[in-house]
Amino acid sequence: MLYLSQLLGRPVLDSDGAEVGRISDLAIQTGEIFPRITSLAFLGPSKTPFMVSWRKFVAKCDGDRVELNKPGVDIRFSYLQPDELLLSRDLLNKQIVDTQGLKVVRVNDLKLSSAGQTLRLLGAEVGIRGLMRQLLPLVERLACRLAKLLRRPIDENIIAWNYMELVDRDLSSVKLSMSHKRLSELHPADVADILEQLDPRQRAAVFDHLDKQQAAETFSELEDEFQADMIDDLSEHQAAGLLAQMEPDDAADILGDLPYEKAEKLLWLMGVSDEQRIRNLLGYKEKSAGGIMTSDFVALPEETSVGEAIEHLRRLDDGHEGVHYLYTLDSEGHLAGALSLRELVLADNDTELGKLAETDLIVALPEVDQEEVVEQISKYDLLALPVVDENRNLLGIVTVDDAIDVMAEEHSEDLQIAGATSLSRDGSGLGLGGLVRWLLRKEMWFVIWAALAILLTLAGYLPILAPALIFAPLVLLVAADVVSYAFNDLLEYGSTDDAPKARQLLGRNLLASVISALVAGIFGLALLSALGTTDLAGLGSGTLASGSAASGVAANNTGGGVATLTGSGGLQDFIACGLLSAMAAILVVVLASALVTMAARRRLEADKPPAVLPMTLLMMALGLAILIGMQLLLSAHPLAWTHLIVS
Repeated sequence: MLYLSQLLGRPVLDSDGAEVGRISDLAIQTGEIFPRITSLAFLGPSKTPFMVSWRKFVAKCDGDRVELNKPGVDIRFSYLQPDELLLSRDLLNKQIVDTQGLKVVRVNDLKLSSAGQTLRLLGAEVGIRGLMRQLLPLVERLACRLAKLLRRPIDENIIAWNYMELVDRDLSSVKLSMSHKRLSELHPADVADILEQLDPRQRAAVFDHLDKQQAAETFSELEDEFQADMIDDLSEHQAAGLLAQMEPDDAADILGDLPYEKAEKLLWLMGVSDEQRIRNLLGYKEKSAGGIMTSDFVALPEETSVGEAIEHLRRLDDGHEGVHYLYTLDSEGHLAGALSLRELVLADNDTELGKLAETDLIVALPEVDQEEVVEQISKYDLLALPVVDENRNLLGIVTVDDAIDVMAEEHSEDLQIAGATSLSRDGSGLGLGGLVRWLLRKEMWFVIWAALAILLTLAGYLPILAPALIFAPLVLLVAADVVSYAFNDLLEYGSTDDAPKARQLLGRNLLASVISALVAGIFGLALLSALGTTDLAGLGSGTLASGSAASGVAANNTGGGVATLTGSGGLQDFIACGLLSAMAAILVVVLASALVTMAARRRLEADKPPAVLPMTLLMMALGLAILIGMQLLLSAHPLAWTHLIVS
């Protein structure tokens, strides 16, 4: 087997053995499954580029050189044909679309097959071996041998030519392969996955090659941020035409995220019928039944015959969303019933729809939350759920594919709230950065506590703030737990209307903060009792000395107005001082967690992921600030907390 990287720069010899140049490229004709090399490009004297026909002039090719069948003076040069491309210029180190693996990859080398005089392209090497071979073939050989000794062989990663699609060159007029599965033949969801891996320039180039219908279907499958970018890149007329081709509910979702002036301009540029279909959906609340329903449904009067109904279905546009049920309307135009297509095609042509339709229907009002709609569809195994107003006028339907999208959206939202997306599912996040993130998430309190201890020691404040440092882990753990509890609230309620309001949250957290502080106080008093302090009124007598220091460093930092612990009762005072500071910090942190819930809920309503780590750090910082501040205050005024305990 040969590789392009092995041939580039190799000598080209004429039939007399004289060197006429060095190989610079190879050309292929793209209309075959494994295309033949059709032309040889080389640099002659003074690096003058030449190209010759491979079939006419090449006699032999190996990994070291190419031999021509004529003397240099008899060689006739040719030009690159419209259906040819150059391997080095157009493929090597370029991005391609792997239409089998449905991903964008970089071509590190190209694998060739030699059969006599004929040389064919087999595929692209997109793995690490191709990259090493380009840098230095010796590196590749040594790495492969070492990997083999370690029983971890480095395999080639070859993508066959018939599964390659080019994105860096406009080849819309070139047939790449007789059996090639082009991007235009892939499912729109697969095309969307590929487009999201390309840079904006390439994305626009590939998108332009899709027909209108597939472009619309692909656009609806893109993630929101990519949709917004592409709308900005398109002209207003192109964007309006694209949205008109889409399903009305998908188009309404996109327009709802655009600035009002731009959305109105795009609606104005559409046809009247398309504009009306989409505008009818824009007035409904987001994440409600009205917000996810589509206006593409089939509803006919009850007296319509089966034959007439089938003929009506035949006349529907190709772009009409899949019809799961046929709905019937009474004489006043209200929803009366529904029947499946199976029931329709099995009935006699003369039978009226009203006699076949099921009248006991599961319906939803447009303001119902989308999660309730999904629950109904799942509970009753429906393919579509009708949405009606108070007068039972049929407004639209929520299809099962929309319900699946909602389930995926809610699941992703729950994962974001729970912080489950910090590490990738395939374990790729378990590198150094992933381990650091894991440590911060799981053992953040310990990291902060250790850092605080080091800083206090270096700054010389440890003798004064030692009680606070002892109780700091308790405050840090409470801060982490209240953030976790706040986000559990979101998992239960999300941003729905039945979630607790701000006043309810503050009242609930006020009660919880008082209880938490009292529990911490009871624990502390039990600890003091265990240490032998039964006479609480004696705490502090002769144990606090204002203006003295426990160490020379502390004396320098505290001055004359800060107390340090001395005397026989110092240990009890030490614990009591830290305990009071911790109780105050816990009280404030638990109360402030209501603000965390409200802030996270607002981020969710703005379609932004809740920031668990920053909020946890913020609450920990708040707790430490209260803890240290109270400790300094109590050290400066020892009698104040002594009387507080006595009382």
